[in-house]
Amino acid sequence: MRSTRALRLSVAALTAAFLVPSLAACAAVGDALQREATHEFASRDELAHEWSREAPWVPADAETIRIRESLGGEPASLALVSASDLDPETCADVERRSAPTLAVEKTPDVYKIDRVFVCGKWAVVPTEDGWYGWTPVHPDERAASPTR
Repeated sequence: MRSTRALRLSVAALTAAFLVPSLAACAAVGDALQREATHEFASRDELAHEWSREAPWVPADAETIRIRESLGGEPASLALVSASDLDPETCADVERRSAPTLAVEKTPDVYKIDRVFVCGKWAVVPTEDGWYGWTPVHPDERAASPTR
């Protein structure tokens, strides 16, 4: 009886030892299978140093930067917290013709939005606490950007 109980406890401990890291890796495996990745950065400086892409429209005070991107290049979506306006030298207000392919949680329904700021290859809309952007954009949007 005692050896059966010890065996059960050992099996339970071993299962837990393998299960906890496996659960943590589920998101990474899911991202790899879907050929997508998610990232979070604390600041624009961290984003610039650690992300392989560019989003020059991101304000200097940006924080809590959340990204979902394709591992094969575009598309990508980016949400951030910021109190700053977008730079008019970088972004222009245009009619929305594109929409994000990959969603980031807690972002606006862009299909209810008629206008966007186009900042190079990014379309950007305001959120309650910052900005939400996606790439690629429609060619007509990109043509209207001050930074192509």
